[in-house]
Amino acid sequence: MSEISPRRIVIGDVHGYYQGLMVLLKKIAPSSEDQVYFLGDLIDRGPQSAQVVNFVKENNYPCLLGNHEQMLLNSLSNNLNSNQTIQAWLYSGGQATITSYQAAKIPEDHLEWFGNLPTYIDLGDIWLTHAGVDPRKPVAEQTAEELCWIRDEFHSMEKPYFSDKLIIVGHTITFTLPGVAPGKLAQGQGWLDIDTGAYHPRSGWLTGLDLTNNLVYQANVFNNSVRTLPLTEAVTRIEPKEIKVSRRQKQRTY
Repeated sequence: MSEISPRRIVIGDVHGYYQGLMVLLKKIAPSSEDQVYFLGDLIDRGPQSAQVVNFVKENNYPCLLGNHEQMLLNSLSNNLNSNQTIQAWLYSGGQATITSYQAAKIPEDHLEWFGNLPTYIDLGDIWLTHAGVDPRKPVAEQTAEELCWIRDEFHSMEKPYFSDKLIIVGHTITFTLPGVAPGKLAQGQGWLDIDTGAYHPRSGWLTGLDLTNNLVYQANVFNNSVRTLPLTEAVTRIEPKEIKVSRRQKQRTY
């Protein structure tokens, strides 16, 4: 199959796995004309968050605000509500992020960069956001809390949010959705989830989606294996009613 170029490529949640990201990008081999986007959650859990952030930042790749970047910003804000905010972030992988920085200090330019990350990117036919949207609200009323954290209300939508755009998200590990095997992508009503759980021992797969050629590139962060699949073979379709039954009110984590 001949591929079309230039390409639009979307990378799922990296979670501090810099070496895995390098393996994935070597497989994708993006050119200077290709557009590469990151869905957020560059940090936490994995051992090299600082390197991931520096790489994405220095290459000027568009990147979304993920819930883990939001937790970091909230934890390091001067307007902390309580120590509970810091503890929640550290428990969710923040300690690994701090350790990855020299002298355990996150530089100001990285903090400023995190603070300027957008909560969504509109590509016309594709709409990128970290977690999803509240289906009850128009775009103008969506908050960072919803765009970075939402799960069930979004995944259980019975009709697409946009009539002319596919929403691509990360945030929710795909195998936590009903009937989805580790490494598979998940597709519902007007949305596609590409967070295949790079940090999770049940998976290890980090995903890059070539939207132009409908190809899925994956690298396993634990053993450096790689694979390329047609999008049609990599996706499991989700029925909205299955989400409502199996995932209602689960703890906010990942």
